[in-house]
Amino acid sequence: MNILFFLTPKKDVAFVPENCTLRQALEKMEHYRYTALPILNEQGMYVGTLTEGDLLRYIKSHASLNLKSSEDVRISALPKRWHYKPVNIDCTMEELVEASMQQNFVPVIDDSKVFIGIIRRRHIIEHFYNQLKKLQEK
Repeated sequence: MNILFFLTPKKDVAFVPENCTLRQALEKMEHYRYTALPILNEQGMYVGTLTEGDLLRYIKSHASLNLKSSEDVRISALPKRWHYKPVNIDCTMEELVEASMQQNFVPVIDDSKVFIGIIRRRHIIEHFYNQLKKLQEK
């Protein structure tokens, strides 16, 4: 099965540029109500994922941080706890399912390592659930 069936294209995905500030990332996460966002560099390549936990750990370790000073902190300087492994556009369904078991979305990159979108774990589960229902109806 072609994994593009599950793809949410980049134009429909909230992400943060790697040079954005802590405050900008916080505001974007709050606006979209997401717990994790892909990080892209200036060339549009996937460079990692920023999670709420990354932000919280940084804020906790910098107790004097306030909203104004958070504008001086770049997310590229924050340590990341989890590495959301991207998959290539040509990956197999098995590789996609394996990646989705560890993360709530899977970043998808093309052959040039350019970010093209994400696949949400929910969509994969829905697909297999619908397949199971069809089998049970027979």
